[in-house]
Amino acid sequence: MRGFSGFPLAGLDFYEDLEADNSKSFWSAHRDVYETAVREPMLALTALLEPDFGEAKLFRPYRDVRFAKDKTPYKTAQGAVVRTAPGVGWYVQVGAPGLFVGGGFYQGTPAQLARLRGTVDDELRGTELQRILDTAAAAGFTIGGEKLKTKPKGFDAAHPRIDLLRHKSITAGKQFGAPDWLATPRAADEVRAAWEDVRPLVEWLSAVVGGTD
Repeated sequence: MRGFSGFPLAGLDFYEDLEADNSKSFWSAHRDVYETAVREPMLALTALLEPDFGEAKLFRPYRDVRFAKDKTPYKTAQGAVVRTAPGVGWYVQVGAPGLFVGGGFYQGTPAQLARLRGTVDDELRGTELQRILDTAAAAGFTIGGEKLKTKPKGFDAAHPRIDLLRHKSITAGKQFGAPDWLATPRAADEVRAAWEDVRPLVEWLSAVVGGTD
């Protein structure tokens, strides 16, 4: 495998065209573009970052359509994740809009969610998480994650961290788009810096929800 030299813009064009024609015939005719402009650069990037963050898993390009109303067969972005605990880790994605980088707690078991909310309820640890999220937001990350519309059972609606308690997942992500450096080796430096920015969040969440159920 060659070293990482950036994400060719041909990969973004590939996904833009795939969004317009998400078919097996298009995929078959352009699979070489996916391999050379998307998959190989993502493998090279994650291999480069592995010593500092851990081994990554690349997601398959095929959608699971067995129970979906949308039967289009292919995903319209290539993602990779470095898991630090079940449901927790760093994430990177490239698609038609460009580069997206983030990290957090993406999904978990009821036991993990209970541990998360119990820790958020604690004044010291809950305030610590809020401070970590505020720092990430100040660095340009969007704080996201699935949330309840109402308060979770067992917690007062007037709780000082009720918004955090509503979270079923917590993420911090940044959309970079397609800057000039995306097709250059600098892209690895940008992903590395972004992952370092969210390291406090990833490590906090890993410590809290990473235990065995």
